Amino acid sequence: MNVVAFVIAMGLFVFGMWLMGTAPGLAGFEAITFFAGILCIALAMAIPMNILGRRDGV
Repeated sequence: MNVVAFVIAMGLFVFGMWLMGTAPGLAGFEAITFFAGILCIALAMAIPMNILGRRDGV
């Protein structure tokens, strides 16, 4: 289960970085895309800190 959660978290992190990188090129949707990237990265950080930390008994 830890591997699946890691893959999901890493995928969200990379997708968030990609969203933040492509935001300046999207006319009219820069702020929305950048904010979505920040949310994806925050969720990617929350998975290992909250879900995996509790499952391992820490």
